[in-house]
Amino acid sequence: MKQILDDTDTARQRVVDQNITSLRYYLNENDITLRNNGISKINKKGKNEALRSADNRISNNFHELIVDQEASYLTSNRPQIDVDDNDNINKQVDEVLGDDLTLTLNKLVVDASNAGAGWVHYWVGKNKKFNYAIVPPEQVTPIYDESLVNGMIAVRRTYSQRDDDGTLYDIHEYWDDKTCTFFKCKSSNATYQSLAIYNKIKYIDNTTEETTDNSNVYEHNLGRIPFIKFAKNLHEQPEISKYKGLIDAYDSIYNGYLNDLDDIQEVVFVLKNFGGQDLASFKKDLKETKALKFEDDGGVDTLSIEIPREARDDMLDITRSSIFLMAKSVDPSKVVLSNATATAIKQLQSQLEEKANLTQQYFQKGLNELIRAILKFLNIPNYDDAKISQTWTRATVQNTLEQAQALNQVAQFSSDETIAKANPFVSDWKEELAARKKQLVDDGYSNDNALKLGNDDE
Repeated sequence: MKQILDDTDTARQRVVDQNITSLRYYLNENDITLRNNGISKINKKGKNEALRSADNRISNNFHELIVDQEASYLTSNRPQIDVDDNDNINKQVDEVLGDDLTLTLNKLVVDASNAGAGWVHYWVGKNKKFNYAIVPPEQVTPIYDESLVNGMIAVRRTYSQRDDDGTLYDIHEYWDDKTCTFFKCKSSNATYQSLAIYNKIKYIDNTTEETTDNSNVYEHNLGRIPFIKFAKNLHEQPEISKYKGLIDAYDSIYNGYLNDLDDIQEVVFVLKNFGGQDLASFKKDLKETKALKFEDDGGVDTLSIEIPREARDDMLDITRSSIFLMAKSVDPSKVVLSNATATAIKQLQSQLEEKANLTQQYFQKGLNELIRAILKFLNIPNYDDAKISQTWTRATVQNTLEQAQALNQVAQFSSDETIAKANPFVSDWKEELAARKKQLVDDGYSNDNALKLGNDDE
């Protein structure tokens, strides 16, 4: 286990570092605020300089906006799952997935955006129910074989936990397709010299309810490694890597501009051959008589800050546009929809849709793995060969009138299922088909012919 920990430390640390940086920016603690311990502050007298005393540090939270925009766009609507076109199986799978599937997927998009990949762990609880939950991405390090398929053969999970005596330990779990083995070492031990077996598993006599034995090996009997990866992209790179430098540049320009606005109020007087006694008399004469006495060729000049406003405004606009371009997101300050057509809306969201499509492909793979694990738990025959289809619906501003008119034009040439799926007023096309069938049966059509009717003309 020491060797495994040593071999995987580099990969684990890379994800930890990526996630720390991403989370800082997600929580609006950009690099500009590091001097203030991550807090945005106005500090008009932060520097000991005559003309440049302002040291304002305000963080611009682009990263959270970009990440949450995709998460909302992609996962606000629950994906429709269909297994072998079997309503009974679909109902069982939906029940196991539970009501919080959309929230889980939303959190996974955020995790994957920040760390490169999100992770789900599943297990069968004491109540014999299938459970699954998100694992923080910095805790999970996959271990792959050397084949071209690059299959995952094990998972290292590392997290911190305090013992009964208050000592902080790092818990190391090694998961394969049959067991999980537990180890622990003191968190201050960087070379794992204090690594020891951790007898976390307790065997209890059901009669006496007393612990009869302890072990550091847990047999999960799931037949596969119960960790599922939800990758963000091919190289599992966090989103912040695409535009962090641009956000830092925007923060620098923005705060420099803000500092100048504060500093411009500071005027320095340059006195030559002043006839007064000292600076106090200068301030008194300036305030009371509005006149100053100078000798010979004396006089007064002023020093102040001049702001190149147009150049900075242009640079802020260029940098902001570049941030959203590199992030493949929509800048909300540029959105003017009014009565925009569906084509105009799609064009506005084209970059966001491209990014969401790629994320969806990786998430569909992960969700399929979770569904197959559920099918195995439900004792569905040939669960590995089951045909699973997923229908994801975007949460987007739509011109529903335009969509409805287009749908009406092709209704007589389309199946009820196609119409239900494309109906802009329908959130669950399966429920819509069932309601449509019930309505037709109530209107006097036979049950066998009800779903064959595509429109009112028939």
